[in-house]
Amino acid sequence: MVKVEQWACCVSKKKGEESRQQLIVSGDLDTSLKPFVEGDIIFFPILSGCEGNLRVFFAAHEKRRFPLERHELIGGIAILQEPDRMAAETLLASRPGIHTVLATTSDVQGEYRTREFEVLAGVHTTRTRVIEYGHHFTVDLSEAYFSPRLATERQRLLHQMGEREAVLDMFAGVGPFAITMSTSARLVIASDINPAAVILMKENCSGNHCTNVMPVLADSGRLSKILPWKFDRVVMNLPIIAPQFLEEAFRLCRPCGTIHCYALVSSEGEYLDQIDRFQPTAVREHLVRSYSPGKWHTVYDITAGK
Repeated sequence: MVKVEQWACCVSKKKGEESRQQLIVSGDLDTSLKPFVEGDIIFFPILSGCEGNLRVFFAAHEKRRFPLERHELIGGIAILQEPDRMAAETLLASRPGIHTVLATTSDVQGEYRTREFEVLAGVHTTRTRVIEYGHHFTVDLSEAYFSPRLATERQRLLHQMGEREAVLDMFAGVGPFAITMSTSARLVIASDINPAAVILMKENCSGNHCTNVMPVLADSGRLSKILPWKFDRVVMNLPIIAPQFLEEAFRLCRPCGTIHCYALVSSEGEYLDQIDRFQPTAVREHLVRSYSPGKWHTVYDITAGK
């Protein structure tokens, strides 16, 4: 058996799966090496170390017939880009935390931002449970869009919040932004037009004991006609069309409040002229991740004018 020296992240067995998911999402887990257990501690191989990390020896995985980067992991579901059943069965057997392997059969489409899937191996379901920074979310990938790649971004917004803010999540989905931000918020209004997403969001609010999140089934373009409040912070995580709702977001944001408008851009500053029409006090553009060749998922952190 080949042993390789690598940095290690050490966590208790009770937090093992949660920590593994976080390392996968952040891209820090070294998937070429095998974690191991000593007593009540799990040692995860990580790609870079910092103060407090150790260097230890890990066993290397045997070479697989398919590269690990060909799949996306969401909770207990792995998603392959190609319908390769042999690869799906191998992947299922090699990863104890996976219960289902899917292949995408469509792009994100329609008003509800959903994809279609084919089950290649494992349990015949598109439903799973995702653990993220102490919260857990029930997700049905065929019913509502969910991206674990935004876990770090959700934490970034949480750490920007003041005490007891009123927050509006205009495109809440199953509630990951709303529930994450509820930790510091006084009230979170979480709106979505997809009934299946709102049902899952209510389930997730209950499961995470969130009593300050109010799920709302509504068209976000009409929220100012429904809601009687102004908000300290407005989240617009629908990057394909969110900039079209900027006028509504500014109506709902209090003076000097913050709007986080997510967009897909082909060049830096692509939506600055559109945002400037609303006379903000400040705008900062932040790259979230690469989306596709020539396109980036970006967020504009906007401070509303007085």
